[in-house]
Amino acid sequence: MKVAILDDYQNVALQLADWSGVLRYAEITVFNDHIADPSAVVARLRPFEVACVMRERTPLTREILQQLPNLKLIASTGPRNASIDIQAAADLGIAVTATGYDSTPTIEFTWSLILASMRGIDREAASLKAGGWQTGLGSNLRGKSLGVVGLGNIGREVARIGVAFGMKAIAWSQNLTQEKASAAGATLVDKQTLFGEADVVTIHLVLSSRTRGLVGAPEFALMKPTSRFVNTSRGPIVDEAALIEALQAHRIAGAAVDVFDGEPLPADHPFRKMDNVLATPHIGYVTEDLYRTFYGDAAANIARWLENNAAN
Repeated sequence: MKVAILDDYQNVALQLADWSGVLRYAEITVFNDHIADPSAVVARLRPFEVACVMRERTPLTREILQQLPNLKLIASTGPRNASIDIQAAADLGIAVTATGYDSTPTIEFTWSLILASMRGIDREAASLKAGGWQTGLGSNLRGKSLGVVGLGNIGREVARIGVAFGMKAIAWSQNLTQEKASAAGATLVDKQTLFGEADVVTIHLVLSSRTRGLVGAPEFALMKPTSRFVNTSRGPIVDEAALIEALQAHRIAGAAVDVFDGEPLPADHPFRKMDNVLATPHIGYVTEDLYRTFYGDAAANIARWLENNAAN
């Protein structure tokens, strides 16, 4: 049997889990690079019976899966993976497994971005390393308004932390109730009020047909010129072109984004050059602790599947 571990950017998969149960039955090949072209994905995976995928880095569509007759198991990390066509996998007899998850890294990282953006930490650190000194003024959090779009496992904790900083938390999503908002220390408002009043808007929604393109030019037009926009959820929830236009026109003060329409981010993307954007390479969930859960559970799932198939 052959097992492929895809998109292990940091080359840590084999270090962070016990793969001995897998190695009893199979050989493991680790790929550290990312390929996006469907034909290249097919060519890479064709020899393998098992693919271990990290979150939603490599899409496994029906078209791709139909060209992989050897593939029998997709071991995904995280509880769900929107880039895998689950129905196609079932139709083709390919098993799909999931792993445990902890939202703590993304909650903490969201606040890293908010704080860094409000205080210009990336700008000041770059100035110091270039031989310079202070370059601008930061902003307090206390007394400011935090607009949280989505109060799920991550959003409600982000709201509570904002309240602890002395911020006023306001929240909106399509099905949010005042009871749920109050439980997180937030006030339920409508979408227009949130974007119009918030000093910081932060997105915490699952990407779906309802949320794709949910934030665009009309919402950015409502925001104050001193406000900041933060996204650690999924890039396509936001109209990226509209965000770029708002930032280039300085209609908002800045943005801190960890997720993008296309990942990895193209080398010539405007976010790489704009001085009012703090952009990070989708690392909100990338911590050793969570990777140990991801790869540990994935290795156990693969070993169990291999053992069951060897017995049969």
